[in-house]
Amino acid sequence: MRILFISLCIFLATGCASYPKKNGFVLPTPAPIELLNPYFSDVSKDYVYKARIKAFDKSFGGIFIVKKLGEDHHRIVFTTEMGNTIFDFEFKNEKFEINRILPEMDKKVLKNILKRDFLALISTKPDIFEMFSKAENTLVAAEILSKKHYYWFTGEQLTKISRTAREKEKVTFLFSRINNNIAEEIRITHQNVKLEITLTLL
Repeated sequence: MRILFISLCIFLATGCASYPKKNGFVLPTPAPIELLNPYFSDVSKDYVYKARIKAFDKSFGGIFIVKKLGEDHHRIVFTTEMGNTIFDFEFKNEKFEINRILPEMDKKVLKNILKRDFLALISTKPDIFEMFSKAENTLVAAEILSKKHYYWFTGEQLTKISRTAREKEKVTFLFSRINNNIAEEIRITHQNVKLEITLTLL
């Protein structure tokens, strides 16, 4: 009985811990970060990737293009390699507009998921409410569409975004092969639905 009580106390102490605490981060007094996500922030660039989207039981491949048109204004177009549009989305001040979408992807649940994913991918200055540190790493908590997101920095380099619910990771955005504020490889993975997006810079 005593062992059961001790085990329960340990479970409650660790299971109810916040996401930063679970990952070994503590509250710091860091210098402010002005640009949280630099990867799609340059209006002079067209960001062009080869893409693979696995959504539920379907798979789509093609060219994924992100263009920043102005402050808080991006357009995202996904086409086949032959140039046929799979979807064409526009984001302006968190307003989401669908210019075109393939009937196979025109599902309310999928559109809502893609809206959240892509807004997190392109948002350069979301609302920051907490910052944490661990050695040379920084963890920044921000909110996008009422969902908590954690931005993982190694030094000054953003390497990961985690969307959480009840302090558990639900979606991960991994950035690798980073050069001049461009992530040459991006992988978005969902833990609770069958959806994975892989982007490779062309």
